[in-house]
Amino acid sequence: MKRFNYIKEALKEPINIWSMVAFTAVGVYMQDLTPLALAAAIEVGYLAIVPTTSFYRRIVENRERNRLREQRELQRQELIKTFDPREREAVEYLRWLRGQICSNYKKFTNSKDVPPQIESNLQTMWEAFVDLLDMYRRRKNHLRSINRQVVQNQIMQIERQLLSSDNTTRQLLERNLDILRQRLKTFDDIEKSIKHVEAQLQSIENFFGLVNDQVVTMPTPENISSLDFESLLSSIEFTKAILEETSPMIGKLNSMDKELSNPTLNRQYRQTAS
Repeated sequence: MKRFNYIKEALKEPINIWSMVAFTAVGVYMQDLTPLALAAAIEVGYLAIVPTTSFYRRIVENRERNRLREQRELQRQELIKTFDPREREAVEYLRWLRGQICSNYKKFTNSKDVPPQIESNLQTMWEAFVDLLDMYRRRKNHLRSINRQVVQNQIMQIERQLLSSDNTTRQLLERNLDILRQRLKTFDDIEKSIKHVEAQLQSIENFFGLVNDQVVTMPTPENISSLDFESLLSSIEFTKAILEETSPMIGKLNSMDKELSNPTLNRQYRQTAS
């Protein structure tokens, strides 16, 4: 979370603004500077005390946390709109199942509320499902746009040309060959990350089903606490870390594509090929 200037935040508080407006209005109406002097004294005391209190700082931090959460939720809803019908169906089903879990918990425990920790964990997992699904589909679509066989054929062609090339041409061919081999390795790394995310998405879906089964059949409310929420949450964080590590690969792959599509390099390559 960002660092705050608590004095600046206190200045922007509606109660502070409106109180200063009120004192100013009274001073103007009475044509007397006394209310303005009193307002100045109160303002100095207010800014000297309120921004330094831990209570006010928690208010500011919680307000910012809520603002960021609402912003993320809005962005996530806009993101869901870009999903294809099948992806949206998976997201909405999980959202429905989350509500079903809460409804069943209240029904079978005769409780008015679901324990905050359980509700929070389910919300976190649903959000992670949406975010991971977006990363999964973008990587999947990127790989679909690439013809792996074409790259492999280019490698075989260059390896044959290396057998009969001169030293100057060899340097160019070896450079091109190195780029193509790096592309293949990058393909493999991205494919591994896709399989990892796919397994994680399935784990989240299955865990939601397990939680719902446990809620419906549990003998006591305490049994729901025995479910290993923390293990799945840790696994989700691990998956996100893997995706962050592999994200530069896509940029690297695009950079290789640009280098291979460089007109000068292609012209030189065509000359050597002929």
